[in-house]
Amino acid sequence: MPYFTTQFGNAASRTHALGRAAGLAVERAREQVAGLIHAQPGEVVFTSGATESNNLALKGALDFYRTKGSHVVTVATEHPAVLDVLRALERDGRARVTVLPVRPDGLLDLDVLRSALTPETVLVSVMAANNEIGVLQPVLEIGRLCHEKGVLFHTDAAQACGKIPLDVDAMAIDLLSVSAHKLYGPKGVGALYVRKRHPRVRLTPQIDGGGHENGLRSGTLPVPLIVGFGEACAIAEKEAPEEANRLLGLRERLRKLIFEAFDHVRLNGSLERRLPGNLNVSFEYVEGESLILGMADVAVSSGSACASAKLEPSHVLHALGLSEPLARSSIRFGLGRFNTEGDIDQAFALLKREVLRLREISPLYSMARPDGIR
Repeated sequence: MPYFTTQFGNAASRTHALGRAAGLAVERAREQVAGLIHAQPGEVVFTSGATESNNLALKGALDFYRTKGSHVVTVATEHPAVLDVLRALERDGRARVTVLPVRPDGLLDLDVLRSALTPETVLVSVMAANNEIGVLQPVLEIGRLCHEKGVLFHTDAAQACGKIPLDVDAMAIDLLSVSAHKLYGPKGVGALYVRKRHPRVRLTPQIDGGGHENGLRSGTLPVPLIVGFGEACAIAEKEAPEEANRLLGLRERLRKLIFEAFDHVRLNGSLERRLPGNLNVSFEYVEGESLILGMADVAVSSGSACASAKLEPSHVLHALGLSEPLARSSIRFGLGRFNTEGDIDQAFALLKREVLRLREISPLYSMARPDGIR
């Protein structure tokens, strides 16, 4: 709050005390962000969020390394902030993109990735944790494979950062995107980790003017947002392991309640390799949007929060092999640090009421009921 209300210095103005104080606050936050992912502070570039970080990582790497090649490998379940960027680059003739399938559990097959790499491959981009189904990709193995082949590895870690351990050196990550608001920081700020050694990663800036952030991202730094981002990272670094265990308990409580109460339900994505607070379930013979409307007191979604207004079923669930009706029947429950057992029980009570009501008026469900009643 002081940086919103009384400390108005520009972090780039080092000739006076107000500017120096703002600069010190930014550098402290940079250290806090770096500490959460085990990076060096000088490897953290502040941006407006993971979408901008993804743009800088993908476009910046392809522009700088274009003499090597223009081939990029990604995965069908990536966030639109990666897939749409790569589609735009492909349309412009700046990239040749290979989009790999995933297994039915949502995980990437490493042998498929290995076979997709060519001498012209510049970059592999695979998200650490999926925003819809919570699946945790084998980041360590992907990073090692990329380094073995001399390919840069970028991961969109917006959903993973602050929820699971991340170590950019141990995991051989070269570029990592994060948004502050995904770990309870302010909206409108994020960061891109850019490896400085073994190997040193070079990027072509996508925003010019002023040379801020070591020339990689020009623009006056939003000091209040950055300070909040840093503090959120410091809290996450301290509390994440205990919080992950608590969330896992809540998620498992909800999962067991659902699977004991209903037939014709499907868990989407791997149960074993999954964010502790994510549960994505399809309720056959129930239209997901109708279910959400009936649960107005609970904040749930039927796909990506960034695309929840779209009518198309989730591209992530399609990639897992779900039919369109089954994809449309899915609900994503995202549990967080302010949820309690009481919230789980309240959400389940509303869910049960609505699923039973909607199935009661579904002619398809009446034909599929396990008791054989028609």
